[in-house]
Amino acid sequence: MTSKKKQVHLAAHFPGVNNTTVWSDPESGSQVDFASFRHLAETAERGLFDFFFLAEGLRLREHLGRIHDLDVVGRPDTFTVLDALAGVTEKLGLAGTINSTFNEPFELAKQFASLDHLSGGRAAWNIVTSSDAFTGENFRRGGYLDYEQRYERAAEVIDAARALWDAWPADALVVDRDAGVFARDVPETAFHGEHIAFTGRFVLPPSPQGHPVLLQAGDSDGGREFGARSADAIFTGHGTLEAGRAFYANVKDRLARYGRDRDELKILPAATFVLGDTDAEAHERAAQIRLQQVSPQTAISFLEQIWGRDLSGYDPEGPLPELEPSGDVTITRGRVRHRGDPLAVAAEWRAKAEAEQLSIRQLVIEVTSRQQFVGTPAGVAEQIDTYVQTDASDGFILVPHLTPHGLDEFVDRVVPELQERGSFRTEYTGSTLREHLGLAHPAERSSVSEHRSEGVRAS
Repeated sequence: MTSKKKQVHLAAHFPGVNNTTVWSDPESGSQVDFASFRHLAETAERGLFDFFFLAEGLRLREHLGRIHDLDVVGRPDTFTVLDALAGVTEKLGLAGTINSTFNEPFELAKQFASLDHLSGGRAAWNIVTSSDAFTGENFRRGGYLDYEQRYERAAEVIDAARALWDAWPADALVVDRDAGVFARDVPETAFHGEHIAFTGRFVLPPSPQGHPVLLQAGDSDGGREFGARSADAIFTGHGTLEAGRAFYANVKDRLARYGRDRDELKILPAATFVLGDTDAEAHERAAQIRLQQVSPQTAISFLEQIWGRDLSGYDPEGPLPELEPSGDVTITRGRVRHRGDPLAVAAEWRAKAEAEQLSIRQLVIEVTSRQQFVGTPAGVAEQIDTYVQTDASDGFILVPHLTPHGLDEFVDRVVPELQERGSFRTEYTGSTLREHLGLAHPAERSSVSEHRSEGVRAS
């Protein structure tokens, strides 16, 4: 008797704030028109995906002292988009990236609880942090937070939000129209931590899935520990089978210290895909797409982020500069892609370029590649299934290169192949995102209250 196969979890990333989108392609549509968001969400739901995923851009990126004209810019408010999508979808989860550094827990708890109620239990919060003073200038608190403290504050924000979501007892909501009573016995929640302090009563009862699913993105040791402690799913960038398995095991092994089982946290790397009727056709398409994603101008500007210099005089199809990086890490502000030592990164890239005879553009294509599934629909389905069945991931957050129709071909051609393999649902069996992901309702998890901050109390 064979054991039941692990089920592949899939999510759809709206390709806006990233370097994957080929916004210059004639087939690319609007990044701000609601029709674009709606089409991708409806396609993902037609494909029985777990959730729709929005990234976040809090400030326009600047490069060499001016607005970076190679970026996709423009992003409506996350909650506005997701609230609107709740009205045109029925089962699809709705995940938004919201910063925990520049926002307060009561407001965040209310916004996500509202989305969870409006959608019938389909909300998710992708928790990100920032120590970037440039981005922080858009907020009252500014860039006050040290880099090392960002996860400390994030943990407190999560603990505080959970305390608010769980504040209402089961019998707190009472409807008595004659007496004019609609709620009673809602306890006061107080939180006192190093970064967060408040006292108040939450304004909403528990949502259908208890509280929103929590996603987290971060690959540092602190980020992994934060994910093991607080997240329901981790959004990661590990691409190869070996790297995926190592990350998967490393994070899952951390769960026990927080009283959590290994299936209480899903690992969902980001991935792109290119399909063809033959493998050769798919690989040819993939090469052309990468050339679109890394234009000559993009290649030079990317290199400038490491070298900290104006390199506009260099030929993107030529060799790397012989001069060393200047150490100016502020040449690009608003979206940091590298935190390593520029000299060490430059040495590594130079060695790679020399060994493989790569031009500047070819090198940037290589070093900016993320997990990519390329091949026939059946071949891509097999690749994805292999990752999941061998514990390199629990599924993938797919990032199509075109907005908004980039997911259509995957849903039409790859999803049926996954279903044929017995690795993907043929219908939704639940109505909440927790059910889609196979996660328990928070009330069923005995470990939740055991790992709350000691600064939380209800009175």
